[in-house]
Amino acid sequence: MIPSAFDFYAPRTLDEAIALLAEHGDEAKVLAGGQSLIPAMRFRLAAPAVLVDINGIGGLDGLRETNGHLAIGALTREAALEEYTFIRERYPLLADAAHVIADPLVRNRATVGGNLAHADPANDHPAVMLAYGAELAAHGPRGARTIPIDDFFTGMFSTSLEPDELLTEIRIPRPGPGSGGAYLKVERKVGDYAISAVAVQLTMDGPTIRTIRIALTNVSPTPIRAEEAERILTGQTLTDATLEAAGQAAAAACDPSADLRGSIEYKRDLTRVLVKRAVRRAAERATK
Repeated sequence: MIPSAFDFYAPRTLDEAIALLAEHGDEAKVLAGGQSLIPAMRFRLAAPAVLVDINGIGGLDGLRETNGHLAIGALTREAALEEYTFIRERYPLLADAAHVIADPLVRNRATVGGNLAHADPANDHPAVMLAYGAELAAHGPRGARTIPIDDFFTGMFSTSLEPDELLTEIRIPRPGPGSGGAYLKVERKVGDYAISAVAVQLTMDGPTIRTIRIALTNVSPTPIRAEEAERILTGQTLTDATLEAAGQAAAAACDPSADLRGSIEYKRDLTRVLVKRAVRRAAERATK
């Protein structure tokens, strides 16, 4: 199908883009990578009256470590995350996810910021950033603000961004000594959305889990943390019993829907298994 008619703007500065969003309000959509928006427009699932293409704005891409965190520009392409050795070495959870997002053609164009701002519970970055405890930088007519990732996702395809705000940067705390992470995803075929996926970031104190965050992909209407599973594992050594209890808690916390990818029971049990495996892998990486 052909998208419905729309006006197109290509601002060259952040302030110009913000002004356009403020002027057009809910009628406007931001075009970054376009890997979700353009297909939705083609099928008339989205029909914005105005497109604001932010790809010409300088300074919104790139990765750098600064002030104790990894800063990722919102326009950074997914493929860029696979290019840096320090990402694989110091941010293995992020590296795991980068390798399984869609396919190489999509990753060459899709953006990290767009993946998050779209707030699709089936996207991979929401769970990853929840597990990291990331912060998101946004810019609007009232200036800049920082949004904790735990406050960002407010519903399916809905975030705490105002209609006239742009997501500009993602900030991941740099993991300290004894830290490890992992992302495990099961999909029907390469490039598909997850049947279930689990993101884990933890810090070990010898054999004991000192801190842990666990987040789940595509098994609830919004990206969620498995907080009861985190509570069960915090301060504990890894045993089959504690891992099983955490897996069961994560399965109980999720709220999947039955579809062509599987039944509710299957998705819950798959989540249970993935939590156990992801925690083990993260712990192994933390103790290397």
